Amino acid sequence: MHPWTMGESLRTSLPAQEIQPPSETGGGDWDALWEHGGFPEPLLRRDSRFSRRWRSLRLEQLSRGDLREVAQITELGAMETLMQLLAESSAQQSVYYNWHVRFRSPLILSSVGSTCSFACTMASYRPWFKNIAKSLRKEPKWFLRDWSGLADDGMRAETFVACHLLKAVEGWTDLGLGDFELRYLRDEQKREVDFLVVRDRKPWFLVKAKLSETALSSSLAHFQAQAKASHAFQAVINLPYEPVDCFRAHQPVAVPARIFLSQLL
Repeated sequence: MHPWTMGESLRTSLPAQEIQPPSETGGGDWDALWEHGGFPEPLLRRDSRFSRRWRSLRLEQLSRGDLREVAQITELGAMETLMQLLAESSAQQSVYYNWHVRFRSPLILSSVGSTCSFACTMASYRPWFKNIAKSLRKEPKWFLRDWSGLADDGMRAETFVACHLLKAVEGWTDLGLGDFELRYLRDEQKREVDFLVVRDRKPWFLVKAKLSETALSSSLAHFQAQAKASHAFQAVINLPYEPVDCFRAHQPVAVPARIFLSQLL
């Protein structure tokens, strides 16, 4: 189950094409999504105290109840610590060697790939390297499905955009609009773009998520030229709404995230 997104706040019918016209939400839906996350109960309540309590109870249920039922893990304390570490690394690269240093139990380590996506409600995506000089090829990135619990606003911004993009690519694929993937770009010079949406094995558009910064990242133009993607966006959370179609631009451009995300599924 994907969390609630901007598209669901704006439309009730399934789209006939991938990109929709830009729309503005009403009723404080944008602020509620950002603050309370995309799970129905806290999103509809829109009460900070309830949301904090709900997150705490949910993690307790996952670590102490659900996880015990689906996996033979006895070191629940260590798994809870691992869940917290993964949460603090949302939208960052995860190198398995680092987890081995912290957790030497083979049972814990062997369970990361099979159960952690469930236990932590996280998703992962990998780098794109075709036609990218000196690109990274192996290290995945993780991100939480619930961005509301992240204290760092920059990390929250990237996770917020990641959840919208993952839902879009999986939804477009399920609707038969094409074969879509979510990737990221990073090279040995540490140039990086947070997201690349691939359509039918060809790069389509790049996205760099920012909280407030509108000065364009030089990585967007660099990787757009190499990947030959049609669009390159710097999606800025704190920019106000403007009735502009983001997908009319074919050069790197800073856009309000609330517009860009409104055009997705």
